[in-house]
Amino acid sequence: MVALLLLLQAACVFSVGVGLWVIGSHFFTADIPAAVGHPVKLRVLHCVFQLLLTWGMIFEKLGICSMPRFVRFMHDLVPLKEDPDVVVTDLCYGTIPVKLYQPKVFSCTPRLGIVFYHGGGMLIGSLRTHNAICCHLSKKSDSVVLAVGYRKLPQHKFPVALRDCVVATTHFLKSLNKYGVDPDRVVVCGDSVGGGMATVICQRYLGCPDLPKIRAQILIYASLQAVDFQLPSYQQNKNVPLASRDFAFYCWSTVLDIKPSWKSTIMKGAHLPAEFWKKYRKWLGAENIPERFKKRPYQPKTSEPLNESAYLETSLALDSMNSPLIAEDEVVSQLPETFIVSWHPINNHLGVKPTRSE
Repeated sequence: MVALLLLLQAACVFSVGVGLWVIGSHFFTADIPAAVGHPVKLRVLHCVFQLLLTWGMIFEKLGICSMPRFVRFMHDLVPLKEDPDVVVTDLCYGTIPVKLYQPKVFSCTPRLGIVFYHGGGMLIGSLRTHNAICCHLSKKSDSVVLAVGYRKLPQHKFPVALRDCVVATTHFLKSLNKYGVDPDRVVVCGDSVGGGMATVICQRYLGCPDLPKIRAQILIYASLQAVDFQLPSYQQNKNVPLASRDFAFYCWSTVLDIKPSWKSTIMKGAHLPAEFWKKYRKWLGAENIPERFKKRPYQPKTSEPLNESAYLETSLALDSMNSPLIAEDEVVSQLPETFIVSWHPINNHLGVKPTRSE
């Protein structure tokens, strides 16, 4: 009995210690963007997020469960809020879970259709975490929204998540009449890595004349490239809440199964050959970004000589599935109208290839 009490006491002390460490390491050190209306709330939310990540890492080290699985379990405990004006239906396209959002108000004409891919670095996030935004989209735009619950790491390696999104989107496009969607008004939308998948899917569907044409894409702080971590916003926002550069790198390296030990080499730009930087400079070069977006401290970095071993391990990042921003011009020029939301630090890099944008 005494041993049990001592064990519980030690566990409590350890838990308090973890909490204090998270608060000390993140609450006062996070860089809050000036435009944020409730900075204290954001700091608290950031600490809760970091606490989940920390406990997840501890459980992963102990062999109890993976960090992503623990974080997903915790954030999915939050109860969903129902919107009385939106009908939400849980479906499965094969083994892929999806949520369908439809306005309750009857419409005598086909509605706009939106396919939504949630963010989270392919590690966290779920249909539940993005339920509110999907309800809002459906209600405010009088649209039918399909949210795709793609499979994630670490159980399902890349490109399983992208394949799930392609399969679910294809099924939806073939069922538009069933859901009362106008085939000439289908939009793909996503935040963070979901935005990246949205534009990858647009690129893939360019060669599919048997499917309805995607009318537009909405990219919300989309992850569009995975090759340069020294662009201005990565430097300027490396310590922002919820999406620090370290966390972005962690997600990227986990998705592509790249050893974290290569981080220093990658940050120096030594993982790619000089000819790559020369070829893609017109799209990824910081000189494409208006000076007003570089007012905060920014130090241009010169890439170091190529590390061949790092290049072999990271070359998958050059695939357009991972970096759709560097797809060839003939591909990007065919993409539909694009609305880009770039207020978030991740990939708030406005050196975007020419495309029809509104």
